[in-house]
Amino acid sequence: MRAELAASLTALRESLDLVASFPPAVQEEAEKAARDVPLDPAGAGLADLRDIEFLTIDPAGSTDLDQALHLERTAGGGVLHYAIADVPAYVVPGGAVDTEARRRGQTMYAPDGRIPLHPPVLSEDVASLLPERDRRAFVWRFVLDEGARPVETTLTRAIVRSRRQWSYEEAQRAIDDGSAPPTLAAMPWFGEQRTARERDRGGASLNLPESRIVAESDGYRLERSEGVPLEDHNAQVSLMTGMAAAEIMLRGGVGILRTMPPADDEDVAEFRAQTVALGLPWRTGTAYGDYLRGLDRSPAARSVMEYAAGLFRGAGYVAFDGEQPEETVQAAIGAPYAHTTAPLRRLVDRWSLVICHALANGRDVPPWARESLTDLPALMSRSSQRASQVTAGALDRVEAAVLHGREGQEFAASVVSVRADGLRVQLQDPPIDAKVAGADAAAGSSVRVRLRRADVTAGTLDFVVVAGGEASGEAR
Repeated sequence: MRAELAASLTALRESLDLVASFPPAVQEEAEKAARDVPLDPAGAGLADLRDIEFLTIDPAGSTDLDQALHLERTAGGGVLHYAIADVPAYVVPGGAVDTEARRRGQTMYAPDGRIPLHPPVLSEDVASLLPERDRRAFVWRFVLDEGARPVETTLTRAIVRSRRQWSYEEAQRAIDDGSAPPTLAAMPWFGEQRTARERDRGGASLNLPESRIVAESDGYRLERSEGVPLEDHNAQVSLMTGMAAAEIMLRGGVGILRTMPPADDEDVAEFRAQTVALGLPWRTGTAYGDYLRGLDRSPAARSVMEYAAGLFRGAGYVAFDGEQPEETVQAAIGAPYAHTTAPLRRLVDRWSLVICHALANGRDVPPWARESLTDLPALMSRSSQRASQVTAGALDRVEAAVLHGREGQEFAASVVSVRADGLRVQLQDPPIDAKVAGADAAAGSSVRVRLRRADVTAGTLDFVVVAGGEASGEAR
């Protein structure tokens, strides 16, 4: 079965033209940049910020570290330094690395390994903000008031040095047991205040439990994780930075935004009706974000969140130079927003960084960034589509492998949503979602389903809902 799954995952990569290795010209150019790009602050004309005790917080085992932070509480609020990997320093515009990165668009993640945006000599070594190594970075500095609102923002190109790489789990434990360094100890204050600011501007976050594929010696297993509070706090750092980047670009009249239109009235009315049917009514006068934040972890609440996801659609990129675009707001965030904090893993962030740095410091935007702005929306749309395909396809294949050999067994499940073509259910154990065609049950209700077939090669599951001893419907 392990060999069959490996073959199926390989076939998925091939069908999407995903190749982890890089052409020789790309590799050679990346290695030359790794050797030649200076790290001496004086020689490179960069600020020396190595005295700031940055740290990184990422999933365990990460090596492509885009961000490092330092947060200090003050009498009036705080000061946040947020270092973002200086990928533009290592990529020659129009060169081999740039051309290949534009083809790839973003790093793709699969159970059998990631397909990186840049050669590992850059993304996992010289450009990555690894601990105890001098690294180039764009450093955002935010002076914050007591509500974690930025009252002063600067952006500097510098040399930094992270002190330690933390995983989310170990950092959360340190916060909980009181052993965390000052930066981590201040993160709950920051996250809670930024969540309150999200509420003020009408934003909303959909924090659905994440299905994670965990590699083991004999294959893979699935787990459903709620994450730890620090993940939300850390996400607020990136959100605030993206909002600051959007503000700088809009004020400067050139840039690229991540946008999402607001939900239309019919979709909102349909969602409100669904919440009533599920017994968790979204009452008039309660802000949408406040309603979502108040939900528990019950099956009915999960169903509400799934239906809410239908309102968060239509996200895209809008490039502009001169006249501002008609649409500037990312509706889920409730403000203009730009992707700018993950340049090792996402193509568009390289443009956002150099544009923001130029505008924030009264300099001309580099011609290469300005001239190629209009190419980015299509490049990112294509890569995002492929990323969704590889994520969904890999999960389907691993789910089929996990259940292979259990044909005929029954599983307890909850109905996540009801669609025109049937049900979407979530098994309690293992944590697997499946679509059941031709079956009928209420969203949020409990059902039992029987597995009829698990096809690892195709990544499909065939379930039936068991009702009163009889089976009805099919799942794939």
